[in-house]
Parts: sequence; structure tokens; C-alpha cells
Amino acid sequence: MNYKAPLIALLCVTMSACSTYTPQRYSISADNNVALKAIEAGNIHVGAFQGAAEFNNACRAAGPIAPPDGMSFEAYIQKALADELKVAGMYDPENPEVVLTGVLEKLSFSSSRGLTGGTWNIDLRVTSSNGESTFVSEEYQFESGFIADTACKQTAEAYFPAVQNLIGKLVKSPDFRKMVAASI
Repeated sequence: MNYKAPLIALLCVTMSACSTYTPQRYSISADNNVALKAIEAGNIHVGAFQGAAEFNNACRAAGPIAPPDGMSFEAYIQKALADELKVAGMYDPENPEVVLTGVLEKLSFSSSRGLTGGTWNIDLRVTSSNGESTFVSEEYQFESGFIADTACKQTAEAYFPAVQNLIGKLVKSPDFRKMVAASI
């Protein structure tokens, strides 16, 4: 019996369905930067962020969505916040007055809202070492596509603006000022 033909066919099918869709690296938002610079705060460090208890990164049958550089989704958000604070001149991991940590309470996406729409849902709780905390949520809607490959590519690309919006909601929140105030 010749096993080579079915094995080759299985290998081709398996390899063709293994695309990984990657969001772009995070870059700061001018609006977030302006909001941060309006806050009087000392040195801030961003500590560890925990991932959501449940999250499936599979996008249709096309392949997984994975952040760049081998990061986890929560590390992407953690780095995004740290990058925003760095550019605003508020980040200091060596001599922090406060440390912010986070927990993703929800992380999900749909590449098929309606026929060609998609949604990222991100719920984040951020806690400060000064005892303050806040909760922010982002439901980011975008155009995905009917065909799986296009839809998954668009879904991956939509993670970046979804995180920018989430960080914007965090730093513009009245609670954020309390969170970055040094403990007495």
C-alpha cells in the first residue's frame, strides 16, 4: 500500500492552514500622550499584567492570532501602557513612586460580526501600589471580511487600535489621576 500520496496531501493541507496573523507593534497615540502630559504624577512603573482566564486565539480555520515578538496579549497591553508613560516622561522602573499592574478580565474577538464586521472586546482592571484601582473596557468594531484569510488579517490588525483606545480610556479616566498619585 502506498502511504506517500495521502501523507503528502495531509502535509499540504496542514501547512496551508497554519498562518499566524500578527498585529503591528504598538506605537503611541498623540491623544493619549497629550492626556498623560496634563497629569501631574511622579515616577511610574508598569508591573506584570495577567491574562484573561479564558481566551481562544484561533481565527476561523485559518490560524491563530498572536502579538508580535512572541509577546502574550497581556504583555502587549502592559508594554503599550509603559510606552505611553515613557514618551510622556512619567516612566521610571528604577525609582517608581507607584507601580501599576493589570488583569485582563475579558479578552475576546469575533471576525464575523454580521457578514463582514468584527469586534475586539477587552476588559482590563488596573491596580496601583497606592491602593487605587480602576476598570476600563473597550469594544472595538472593525471591517473584517467574508473570506477567512482576509477576516483574520483584519482582526489581527484591529488589535492595535483597540489597545490604543483602551489605554486612552485608562489615562483619561478620573480614577487614573488617583492611581498615579504617590502614596503618602
